[in-house]
Amino acid sequence: MQQTPTPTPAVPAIRRRHYALSIGTAVATGLLLVLLAGTTTQIFAPAVIADPGALVRWTLPLVSVAGELATAITIGALVAVVFLLGDNPDRSRALLVAATGASLWTLTAVADTLLTFTDVLGGQPSDGAYGAQLASFLTDVPLGRILLAITIIAAAVALLAILVRTPTGAAWTLALAASALALRSLTGHSAGASGHNIAVSAMFLHLVGAATWVGVLLALAALRTAGGLRGPAMADAVARFSPVAAWCLAIVGYSGIASATVRLDGPSDLTTGYGRLVIAKVVLIAAIGVLGLMHRRALVARSAGGRLAHEGRTFWRLVTVELVLMGAVVGVASALGASSPPVPDEAGVGLTPAEIVTGEPLPPEQTAATWFTQWRWDVLMTLLIAAAIVVYIRWVLRLRRRGDHWSWGRTAAWCTGMLVMLWVTSGGAAVYGHVLFSAHMVQHMVMAMVVPLFLTMSAPVTLALRALPKRHDGSRGPREWLLVLVQSRWGSFFASPLVAATNFAGSMILFYFTDLFEWSLTTHVGHIAMIVHFTLAGYLFANALIGIDPGPKRPGYPMRLLLLFATMAFHAFFGVTLVTSEVLLVPEWFGLLGRTWGKSAIADQQVGGSVAWGIGEIPTMVLAVVVAVRWAKDDERAARRRDRRVAARGDAELDDYNEMLAKLAERDG
Repeated sequence: MQQTPTPTPAVPAIRRRHYALSIGTAVATGLLLVLLAGTTTQIFAPAVIADPGALVRWTLPLVSVAGELATAITIGALVAVVFLLGDNPDRSRALLVAATGASLWTLTAVADTLLTFTDVLGGQPSDGAYGAQLASFLTDVPLGRILLAITIIAAAVALLAILVRTPTGAAWTLALAASALALRSLTGHSAGASGHNIAVSAMFLHLVGAATWVGVLLALAALRTAGGLRGPAMADAVARFSPVAAWCLAIVGYSGIASATVRLDGPSDLTTGYGRLVIAKVVLIAAIGVLGLMHRRALVARSAGGRLAHEGRTFWRLVTVELVLMGAVVGVASALGASSPPVPDEAGVGLTPAEIVTGEPLPPEQTAATWFTQWRWDVLMTLLIAAAIVVYIRWVLRLRRRGDHWSWGRTAAWCTGMLVMLWVTSGGAAVYGHVLFSAHMVQHMVMAMVVPLFLTMSAPVTLALRALPKRHDGSRGPREWLLVLVQSRWGSFFASPLVAATNFAGSMILFYFTDLFEWSLTTHVGHIAMIVHFTLAGYLFANALIGIDPGPKRPGYPMRLLLLFATMAFHAFFGVTLVTSEVLLVPEWFGLLGRTWGKSAIADQQVGGSVAWGIGEIPTMVLAVVVAVRWAKDDERAARRRDRRVAARGDAELDDYNEMLAKLAERDG
């Protein structure tokens, strides 16, 4: 009797089983870790006052895990469209994955909002005033407004992911999704009054790094399941994802260290329930980094070598192992977010006026030495500065390996500019700029006029265009996105010399004499926006005058000097206005700090006007000297070119002129 052979399962069915197994295992691992962590940190214990009930206590952390995974797959799919995938059907599939993830994100955001409100209120939906209290929570309470905004953003991302079709549209959608992470970072542990900015920045970096890391892997697995990413396409996507994963590993590790510094008093706190969760998270992240790197290298080698028989097995091993470990990390992170750290979140009693107003203790009396001995860590800017130095040096080394030359002077200018920026954002200028207007003006002038000079001399855009590889499959890497930005209408508009000069000078008035100045003092987002805007405005202006980076259509040297002297006059006018003013800017900030040292607030503001007038002119004069020297050299080069042309072919213009004079003389005679 002949035995009927067992039919071989279809390949798509096998891929779907792999995907379901990977996702299910990751989710189950995350939920299990939440439950295990809850037994050691008492996050499921009943509240002493206004307990919301066992259902809310146990459901809220689980919904948080599901919401973080949905957020991750949304952001990961958008990142894949923006940076990883070529112009092929995989791009449309990834946008569909993003829309699906954003829809799930919206549902979990609604559930999280309702559960958080019930947890805060301690009541039940059956209460008669539940609806009115919920409406008040969403409109009047900061936490409620943030949760409502996140829900609206998630719904908008789901809609946009269906409508957009290009990497540019996906990039704008990704920026919108990232804004939800910025809002989410405001709802975590504030780490007390003296560590709020560090905690917020660290939380934002942590959310971005983890969501990108987990999300891209989930998106690639979904695309593989749908029949895409085969052979070389898979090798390209994974190879491009590998450096992204490495940066995400660095960001997650760095932000975790920053969070631990403000939530743990010392090594002894590592023995607490919160400290043990921190250790577990560090171990899991390290394991992901090592195993993920090994698997990605093996997958790229096999895909590029044509060994497709083992490609699928290696890919699903990569997905399963990383997602299981990532699910464990998400579970531990959710438990950490619901646990009370050793350093309490609540502000202590007996705060000084400076701590009440600024959230930071008043620094010691300002001296020449304290400008360089006082430091306050800016987590976000420190990471960006370190990354900028590393990337620039790697580009230079890449050029040298292929035999191209790049000036060491430009490299030194870049590193110097970044170190000056580090001092401006984390050193004495930042510490005293938070409580003294004069120090704030020093910080402003350095970041807007000194740092941009070094950035312009280092020519980062020119270096990037020479060092970054080109892509030929329709995808957009860093080089392609840089060209899109430089060649766009908005990029050309803001880089034009007249607009750059107007922005450089006019935005100062708009900033200091509107509510924008107060916003930069009272919020960390406003502070970062101030740094980015004025540094970029200074770079665009300096690059339009003396730079070599592409972008602006530079005018003649007389026009450049005219623009430069116009901005110099404007800075002088601005400084004189502050020197003679008797009205204190942001009095509810600078006037209520309780300083027992230094000048009065209004006198210090007048000193700040002198700083804007005096210090601001020094970089302007340097620019003027550079423009004048280049003008002279340009004239010399033009004269040498003319002399060579005359020596080779004669001076036709002079000969014609002499002939004309001779004819006139003959006619007169």
